[in-house]
Order: sequence, then structure tokens, then C-alpha cells
Amino acid sequence: MDARSLSHKLLLASCSSLLCLTTLLLLYIQIGSSFTPYIDHVDQYPPESRSQYRLSEQSILTKEPTREISFAPVQDISEPSGTFNALLQALEVMQSHFYTIWQGQWPRAIDWTAAVMGTQVSSTLAAMTEAWHHSTKSISRHTLQEENTINRYFTQITSFYFGENAFSLRTQAYDDMLWVVLGWLESIRFINLHSSFHQSTSNDAGPNARESGPNSSDWYADQFIPQFAHRARLFYDLAAKGWDTSLCGGGMTWNPHLAPYKNAITNQLYISASISMYLYFPGDRNASPFSSKSPVQSETKLPPAKAHDQKYLENAVEAYEWLRISEMTNWKGLYTDGFHITGWRGGTNGSTGTGKCDLRDEKVYTYNQGVVLSGLRGLWEATGSESYLEDGHLLIRNVIVATGWHTRGTRWRWRWSGLGRNGVMEEACDSTGTCSQNGHTFKGIFFHHFTLFCSSLPKTARSEGDFKTFAADDALFSWHHTSCDKYGPWLRHNARAAYMTRDEEGEFGTWWGIKGYDRRSGVRDMTEEDMFELPPDEGTDYRNEDVPVDEIWRRSEDQIWELPKSDHDGVTAAPNERFESQDIPRGTRWDPNNRGRGRTVETQSGGLAILRALWKVIDMER
Repeated sequence: MDARSLSHKLLLASCSSLLCLTTLLLLYIQIGSSFTPYIDHVDQYPPESRSQYRLSEQSILTKEPTREISFAPVQDISEPSGTFNALLQALEVMQSHFYTIWQGQWPRAIDWTAAVMGTQVSSTLAAMTEAWHHSTKSISRHTLQEENTINRYFTQITSFYFGENAFSLRTQAYDDMLWVVLGWLESIRFINLHSSFHQSTSNDAGPNARESGPNSSDWYADQFIPQFAHRARLFYDLAAKGWDTSLCGGGMTWNPHLAPYKNAITNQLYISASISMYLYFPGDRNASPFSSKSPVQSETKLPPAKAHDQKYLENAVEAYEWLRISEMTNWKGLYTDGFHITGWRGGTNGSTGTGKCDLRDEKVYTYNQGVVLSGLRGLWEATGSESYLEDGHLLIRNVIVATGWHTRGTRWRWRWSGLGRNGVMEEACDSTGTCSQNGHTFKGIFFHHFTLFCSSLPKTARSEGDFKTFAADDALFSWHHTSCDKYGPWLRHNARAAYMTRDEEGEFGTWWGIKGYDRRSGVRDMTEEDMFELPPDEGTDYRNEDVPVDEIWRRSEDQIWELPKSDHDGVTAAPNERFESQDIPRGTRWDPNNRGRGRTVETQSGGLAILRALWKVIDMER
């Protein structure tokens, strides 16, 4: 026995309490570990401006040790079976490489990105259930391996319920809270879906089927719905306090600890969470924020929350109307990041300034174009108003144009188009390798909500007391389906680009639109005449570079409050050195996705989400 092992045994022997053992274990771990037309012809770019796009490769790449790179086995995602197998592989890598079950966490994630990871897993499990049921029509015909796979990943979701840093999240920004709401509602939707197949199997078995108990037809996971619903309800109620009519005539405030900033993501999350609570929240009779069996004072007990409460629908309708007329979109029809209030100073003797949302931050992020899509889909289902679907499709078309879809294959394919280049979605920080964990998560969020929006419209309405939904007639069903089907080539183009960033262990990178060196052959794909353009430096990139300390963002001195460390710890990417192109020999395989934070659970979730979008929207019906 070496000295290190002996010291561990002596420390453990000296511990006589669970708290002591837990503390030592944690210490050991710490020590050891508006749609705009696209340009049809490149000649429309003025000659005098073309030279600015001829940027050298050293402007976008960073110095890394030259090394040979091998890649994980490739699935043919031009075929449905290949897409589905690639999706299963992506989930397996995400959970086996980045998730730790005894912690119930993705340890390198931060609080809000962990909530998104849980959402991505639950949504993928739903896709797997639909895929296997679609092919067999009965869960009884599933192989034992398939059902065990579902159960294995679902137990990780239940573990995350206890591992989630719920106490810290209650003190953070309103958008952080709303990710939690959407995550647990997504889990409830998956449980209901999978359980429905168990129930249908029991019904198929006939009246003489052997029963082992009164609820034997239910899937065992049904027992977790009350806990998941309770957490969703608690965090929705906390986040709803961010709705503010004293400034800008409405809208959600992003962070209660900073100067008022009404940004796109918090308002889109509020819309999506509100309509999801209306459609999917099953009610909650748990009176305690902690445990239904713990004694609490009567004045602190929570009143019961009913399912399908009309207030959730009213909140969603009001919030989207505010966002729609807020003028938060730019000339390309993309959502900018948000609004400050000119002259706001706050504090005891401060001023509200103009009281209007009149100082717009022009930063554009991919996820700001995505979250509202699931909200719009839900609003149609709850109200029957087709304008919500029309708004969603218009936004998607704007996004596709902004990825440079119509300039792919031309010498202008590397020109920045607003959300990417060459038809591939890209975060502005991807090409420079400076994305934080926030930026790494954004594309996956977009494609998750894109998938929810483009799922087939129901042809049967739901009704339960005063609650009812709307169904699509044949014409509307066909229009929506055909519109989403037209996005298929763009989806597959992005899925292939993302898939090609995998390394030898199957982990996805963040820069799907990588150019300059072919990811497989190592051959350069940019000539001297190609015009690569870095994204413009517009707006404040506080998601990747932290919140500025100035009078626009921060509160006055008598209200200074330091953001929770969990919001920033480990977020910012490592600084990058620029490199000279001669440092990488011609033909060398070089991996730009190793820069900055490298490959993370967040970048893996992006690959998972785009593959799931391709599978559910396009390939599953083929």
C-alpha cells in the first residue's frame, strides 16, 4: 500500500459521521479533479468593399500543437437509420463522458446549462420512444435492450432532480429560473408519452391479462411527475416576479440584481414557459417548497396550483404581444439581445430616466431566434390563431437566410451573413474560439425549440373541463408539414457540418462551419480568392465576456450586488494566441475545436439537438 492510499484510509477511519464522510469525499474530488431578401448575385457586392473580406487564415485560427487527429466511426446521416444511430451515439457520449450519476450532475456544467442538458436528454428520450414505437407500434415488441436503454437514461434524469443546484438557482437571474421550468416540464411530457405506450400495451393484452397491482399498466416513472411538477411550479412563480409594467409598458426584466435590462431570451423563455405550464403542467398540491411531509407553518404553505390554469395562457399571450411590438428585431428580421432604459440610474435617489426601452443592444445570438418558436407553437395550440405559426415560419426563414444558405457554393460562402456562413449556423464567438459555456449551449437550444415548433400539428383537440386545445384541419396540417419539410436540406447541411466536428472519442465541437482545413482529409478548402469575414463587433457580448461594470448595466453604488459565483465560475473561455499560417503545414489535420474551452457537454448537446431535429422533422417519417 502506497502512502497516498494509506492516508486516505486513515482519514476515512477518523470519520464517524455522514457529514464528515461527505466533506472528505468532496475535498478529495476537488483535489483530484421581418424577412429580408437575400442577395442573388455576388456581383451586387460593390468591388471597393470586396477586399475587406480577404482576411488571412491567421485571423481566425489559433496556435495548437500539430498533431494527427483520428475520428469516431461515421454514420451515414443521409439515411434515416444513420441519423438515428448517430443520435443514439451522441447521447451515449454525452452521458458517459460528461455525466456523473453519483453526483446527479454534469460536473463541468454551470447551473443553467445543466438545466438545459436535462431538457436535451428528456427530449431525446421522447424521440427514441417515438422512433421505436413508430417502427413496432407496441412497446411490448420493443427489445429488452431498447427498454433498458430508456430506463437507464431516465434514471439519470431522476438523479439530476436531486443533483440540480435548486437553492442557488432561486437567487439567480430570471432566465436561469425559467430554464428549470422548461426542463422539468419536458421530463413530464416524456414520462406521459412513454407511459402511454405501456398503457396501450396493457389494453392490447385483453381483459384476462395478469395484473400485478392496481396501476400495473403505468410506467414506473409516473411516480416522479408530482416532484417534477412541483419544482416547475416553484420556479415559474419565482420567475414571474420579473414581469414589470413600470418600465417599457411591460416585459420581463433579465436580472433583479442589475440595472433593468429587458432582453429577448428572458421574454421568450417566459412566453414558452407560460404556455407550457398551461398545456402540460399537471397541477401541484404540495404545500411546501422543500418536502410535502415536512411540518411548515400554515402561513408559509403554498396553495394548490391547478392544471391548465388560465393565468398561464394569459401571461403567454400578453408577453408575446409585448415582444412582438417591442421593435427588438433588426433589419434582417433577427432578434437582437435586448433593451436598456436611457438615463436610468436607480438607487435611493435615482431616476427611471425615460422609462422606455429605447437603448437597444444590437448583439445577435442564435438562441434568441429559437426559444420563442416553441412558445409560438404552443400559443397556436391553445388559441387556434394561425398568426403564431406564420410568425414562427417567418423567423425560421430569416434565420436560414442569415446563415448564408443562398451563398453556399459560391466564392462568397465564407462571408458572414448574420448567424453563420456557407449555410451553417454559427455563433459569433465560434470562429475565434472565445465562446464561454453560455455560447457553447446556444445552437443546441435553437434546434431543440425548432424541433418542438416543427413537430406535426395535432388533428385531435384535447378537452378537460374549461381547458381545451385546437386541432389542425387538413389544409393547415399540410401547410405546416410542407413548410417544415422544406427546411430539410438546410437541417441536413447543418447536421453534417456538426457531425464532422466529432473527435476520436465522438465528442462534438462548437464551430460547425469550420473552414480552411477539411475535417477528414486535412486538405485546405479556402483559396486566396475566398473572402472570409469575421463577425462584426456589434453590441455587448456579455454572454461570453461577462457583464460590463458601467452605469448602463450595473445598479447605482447603493445597490451594488455581486453576481453569484456559479453564474461566472469557469464560464469565460481561455484567451487565444494568434498563429501564423506557416505553423501548420499544408495537408496537416488540425482541429480548431480544441481551442478555448474545447469540447464540452454544452457543445455535445448542440450535436445532439441538431441530429434530433433532423431525425424528428425529416427522417422519422421517411
